[in-house]
Amino acid sequence: MTTGQRIEGKLNVAFAPDFIEVVNESHMHSVPANSETHFKVTLVTEKFAGLRLVRRHQDVYKVLDDELKSGVHALALHTYTPDEWQGRAPDSPQCRGGSKKQP
Repeated sequence: MTTGQRIEGKLNVAFAPDFIEVVNESHMHSVPANSETHFKVTLVTEKFAGLRLVRRHQDVYKVLDDELKSGVHALALHTYTPDEWQGRAPDSPQCRGGSKKQP
């Protein structure tokens, strides 16, 4: 099972989302080929109703604690209630650090 699959499974169990998308964006960063270190997570669930953005992110971090301690370096979190969801999360910017830095 890949790291992305583990992330998706844990979030499905914890949040029963209306929509979930977990994208491995490691290839966009200065990491070895086939890395699983950078993920974009879009999560739409009624469980976020009444919660501020910081609390939503804290709740996701709590569920993914093991992954964050064992190799996941970055999570781009896009957390919505069904009423907030517009059908698409914003695109991630290209990495500007390390060996991919442009002059």
